Amino acid sequence: MKINNLPADDDSCGWTKILPKHDPRRLEGPTEADWVIVGAGFTGLAAARQLAAHRPDDTILLVDAQCVADGASGRNSGFLIDLPHDLSAPDYIGDLKVAGMDLSLNRAAIGYLREIVEEEGIDCDWRACGKVQAAVNDKGIKVLEAYRSGLERLGAECHMVNTSDMQSKLGTGYYKQGLYTPGTVLVQPAALARGLARTLPENVQLCELTPVTRIEHGSRIQLHTPAGMIKTRKLILTNNIFAQEFGYLSGTLLPIFTYAGLTRPLTEAEQQRLGGDACWGVIPADPFGSTVRRTPDQRILVRNSFSFNPGGKSSPTDLENAKKHIVNGYNARFPMLDNVEMEYSWGGVMCMSRNHAPYFGELGKNVFGAGGHNGIGVTKGTITGKLIADHLANKDSGLLRYMLSQPRPAKNPPRPLLDIGVAATLMYNQWRAGPER
Repeated sequence: MKINNLPADDDSCGWTKILPKHDPRRLEGPTEADWVIVGAGFTGLAAARQLAAHRPDDTILLVDAQCVADGASGRNSGFLIDLPHDLSAPDYIGDLKVAGMDLSLNRAAIGYLREIVEEEGIDCDWRACGKVQAAVNDKGIKVLEAYRSGLERLGAECHMVNTSDMQSKLGTGYYKQGLYTPGTVLVQPAALARGLARTLPENVQLCELTPVTRIEHGSRIQLHTPAGMIKTRKLILTNNIFAQEFGYLSGTLLPIFTYAGLTRPLTEAEQQRLGGDACWGVIPADPFGSTVRRTPDQRILVRNSFSFNPGGKSSPTDLENAKKHIVNGYNARFPMLDNVEMEYSWGGVMCMSRNHAPYFGELGKNVFGAGGHNGIGVTKGTITGKLIADHLANKDSGLLRYMLSQPRPAKNPPRPLLDIGVAATLMYNQWRAGPER
């Protein structure tokens, strides 16, 4: 099978731009490995690390068409969120058993990452400062009240933050009310991903800029790359929407792009003018609103706007259109910082499914996968990568059994009906978000 569609993100991402120069490690010729993992995002990195711990005598090859953090792992907003958030439920929690398992998965991921970051000394601006879900009008406040009720039913810690306290914390008076939850960790996502890649075990070989262009199945799986053929007995796909290019999960995954901007660092005078805490993260009451962060290096991040790109690649036109909404969202919240330019703007893909189900487990003979994290890629990606390695090493757990019991992603309607429907839904919901955006 020929791989027709490869990841091809641009080089506009602010998170990677502000990091030191990266020297990628490429495949240098034909090779063989006991295990090959395709996709070096948070899922692939966790799978490689855990599989290496279980099978220290096996050779594990982790390949990616791009550099680590050039894809979705380095393009998100850097929230490690511990709480479930079921948008289809009136209280955003829904079934308590399901919500409790999602909470356990997310917290297990955060604990796992925290242990690695501390042991390996990974510098990724790790801040266990929680998050605020913020509302700008009565409609958003009703969402916060419903979510608080659901969290209390779940037994998760939270408390409301009034208008005055919101301004004291954030420095902006744009928000009317907030719901604070303490379990979220904020990170520099590209630095975290590259730190995890840099500290992989010795029996893992990472090859970046190594796209798989063709796959052949037989007694051994053969993966063709520009640098030579890779032979393996077991293949793990942790490449999200691009798993479809390998002949699996066809017509079930939706590449939804979101867009973000990152300002230059604020001067000391601008920091004083803004006031508030030196580091915080806000997610919107409306899921189509703006996510906002103040980073430890004193930049402001704003993420909003969505587009549906079936090929898994955003276009320059999409980014230009999104920039306008990013700047508008920034100006509405920070009029006191009107001379601070948006230094970087970029798009990043989320792998979604219509029924919000991931893919996990066996995909075909000697082929396994984990992906489709529906916008919670750092935590869900990390823990499912770890669990797929546990599964392949026959290490049982309640979390693993839960993941194996999950439904697979639902089939999508045929194109072009799918394209029209998704684009219209995104457009309507962004308009409906109003001042939350």
